[in-house]
Amino acid sequence: MCGITGFFDPKGFDAEYGARLAQSMAGTLTHRGPDDGGTWVEAATGIALAHRRLSIVDLTPAGHQPLCSESGRYIISYNGEIYNHQELRKELQAAGHG
Repeated sequence: MCGITGFFDPKGFDAEYGARLAQSMAGTLTHRGPDDGGTWVEAATGIALAHRRLSIVDLTPAGHQPLCSESGRYIISYNGEIYNHQELRKELQAAGHG
């Protein structure tokens, strides 16, 4: 089971401060996801996400989260498995995505 945390401050915040706070928050969840951890911060909009990962299916660094879309427009941090991932992978590859 993974651990997800984050915060929102509508006034925005200093990027270094936001990253440190998000990392500190994720540190309290290490027992939920001992295999990997990551943060994503957009200080100007006041959003920070942090993730602790328990690797079960994908043991590679490709499963690192928070996950950013190819375009960089979308960021996601989620807990769980995408059960039809093999079919989705084929569809996305056929459409020209990595």
